[in-house]
Amino acid sequence: MSDITVRHNAGRQRFELLDAGNVIGKAAYKDYDGGGSPARIFYHTVVNEEYGGQGLAGRLATVALDGTAGAGVGIVPVCPFIKKFLTKHPEYAESVVPVKPAHLEFLDSALSARTRA
Repeated sequence: MSDITVRHNAGRQRFELLDAGNVIGKAAYKDYDGGGSPARIFYHTVVNEEYGGQGLAGRLATVALDGTAGAGVGIVPVCPFIKKFLTKHPEYAESVVPVKPAHLEFLDSALSARTRA
């Protein structure tokens, strides 16, 4: 457990949970700037099954949300895990941006473009 770390992999637009350098989980996002303040749309969080039940997804979410809020970037919670995590952690309330249709359209377009590439 002491070898487990979290890093921000901005090039892949995700925060990664690592065990001895191997990715065992991620909180994926897309950066969004729809003409207003910058925001980060979190759309998928996962931890490898064999690491379940250790609180690692919460640790990953904490680092991801601390980094996002600390950079002055809004948090758009599309991912069910992040959405639920935020209900239990009101300290992020000032950074949360309500999900709007424009966020979902942007996310759909960005993810579709990624799969076509």
